[in-house]
Amino acid sequence: MALLLVACGAALFASAFRVGVEAVFERVFHAPNVLAAFERLPLWARVAIPAVGGLLAGLASERARRLQGGQGVGDVMEAVALGGREVSLPATAWKAAGSFGAIVSGGSIGREGPIILFGGALGSRLGAALRISAIRTRALIAAGTAAGFAAAYNTPFAAVLFVVEVVTGVVALGIVLPTLIAAAIATAITRFVVGPGPIYGQHAFAMRSDGELLIHLLLGVAAGLVGVAFVRMLGAGERAFARLPVARPLRPAIGGAIVGVIACALPTVTGNGYEAIALILAGKVGVALLAILVIAKAIATTSSVGSGSPGGVFTPSLFLGAALGAMVASALARFWPALPVGPAGGYALVGMAAVVAATTHAPLMSAVLVFELSGDYAIVLPLLVATSAATAVARELMPSSIYMQELERKGVRWKVTLDGRVVERNEE
Repeated sequence: MALLLVACGAALFASAFRVGVEAVFERVFHAPNVLAAFERLPLWARVAIPAVGGLLAGLASERARRLQGGQGVGDVMEAVALGGREVSLPATAWKAAGSFGAIVSGGSIGREGPIILFGGALGSRLGAALRISAIRTRALIAAGTAAGFAAAYNTPFAAVLFVVEVVTGVVALGIVLPTLIAAAIATAITRFVVGPGPIYGQHAFAMRSDGELLIHLLLGVAAGLVGVAFVRMLGAGERAFARLPVARPLRPAIGGAIVGVIACALPTVTGNGYEAIALILAGKVGVALLAILVIAKAIATTSSVGSGSPGGVFTPSLFLGAALGAMVASALARFWPALPVGPAGGYALVGMAAVVAATTHAPLMSAVLVFELSGDYAIVLPLLVATSAATAVARELMPSSIYMQELERKGVRWKVTLDGRVVERNEE
């Protein structure tokens, strides 16, 4: 019963969050999405609205910080790995409210962060309320996390692998079974509410020759470098905003204003990037603009997240990968037409998986995620090649993933070996 409540709760929250965001754009901005809204806004409003949204997000985030226990995926990882650690539902609710405010005002963040965190927090709260054992509560938290992920992306298998590769670091039947059930239930509810099929639409993939795998390998290497640079940029941005001589809640307002300034020329950087990714997959963005967007989106996301606006970087990472992959394919097709290069949209899909693999150090989850998003079996081999290469490069340059770094900042060291998972906590 508790598992069913967690799965249903996570799915309904995700659906309500999505519908709420869409309702704001339709009723307030009279536009179907953030990109269409910002393309219609005057320049002053493109700067002012993200700044105001950032301020509201900063106030909500400050409230969540005081409550503690609901700051990010690191809290979920810690609760599942160590046990006895509550993922605060009230703190998560405040974070979600802040994220909502930032997203509807054009902040460059993903909505998956609060959705995933809410699922874990709901599992934690139900475990305590029903006086479930610590081990079963940890399983509920993991299951809620998977349900949130599945509801956010409509990808049940990737949701389970997110828990296995990122949250737990080990394959344990007591964790995997609840996550499978929760992911399936959450996906069914989500598809009933928002419709079936991949969230970015159906996209066919084809390779012109087996030699094209070498290009995908090189794309994976490039994605590894981009992923590492992005994570380091996020860290540098967080440190830079922390040094500003202003109150903590005001920093997201500054970050939002920076996003707005970029949006004056490139409204595509606003929001989590869903609309821009759809355009890239359809091959509607030129190679020069793609190169600019890789840099501009990274800066915009750093400004939003680094300044303190609560939200995820998972979908922005997908954006960077899509732009990188399409840019590589378009550039090769233009300057080396003799090479066996397929459509840019296919390379965009592979790039999405590769950059996410680089930031999360989870190649299998990333490959399965994009496979579920594309719905085409032909893409599997390029996905495995690119995500493996991206992860290898990223781990060489950056031993800790973006989520492990979050744990390390809290004094928790996380290591997975052939002998199992080792977690150490600095209590000082």
